[in-house]
Amino acid sequence: MSELLDALKRWISYDAETEFYCKHFPSLAESAEMVLRPMRKSDLKTVCAIEQSAYEFPWEPATFKDCFNVGYCCWVGEKGGQVLAYGICSVGAGESHVLNLCVSPQSQGRGFGALMLGKLIEVAQSHRAESMFLEVRPSNQAAIRLYQRMGFNEIGTRRDYYPARKGREDALVMARIL
Repeated sequence: MSELLDALKRWISYDAETEFYCKHFPSLAESAEMVLRPMRKSDLKTVCAIEQSAYEFPWEPATFKDCFNVGYCCWVGEKGGQVLAYGICSVGAGESHVLNLCVSPQSQGRGFGALMLGKLIEVAQSHRAESMFLEVRPSNQAAIRLYQRMGFNEIGTRRDYYPARKGREDALVMARIL
């Protein structure tokens, strides 16, 4: 039954005009604005493919499904009908936690990460969260700069948090008051 509902949602949200222009006038699709919308189950395959292409140690598809199924705030950014970014956060007990934020490697450096993070902040505020937390690899300087620009400050370190080629890598813990 769930598969039938997903197929129906895809059919209802299908935009033939957008597909036509993206296919026949790619320069118009490139200049289109990023549209942010709640993630659908039908997006999970694309989200997992972006994750695989962006990270050496990506999340497993089951992790994305679990986040989606438990009701975390899951969003995608699409441009010209193509998903290029996603963000997932949890909200509860007055705080929010960014669990994953990613832009496809070929679309990075265009402000899509800031747009997605801004959406997650907005969603957390709408759920009355007072603060937002996240972890980031110290080696991911581009992400750290983005988080700092968006008002996050380093508040601590989680030792051996991330898998790495040689053992484990620490995580910087960052926070922002909403």
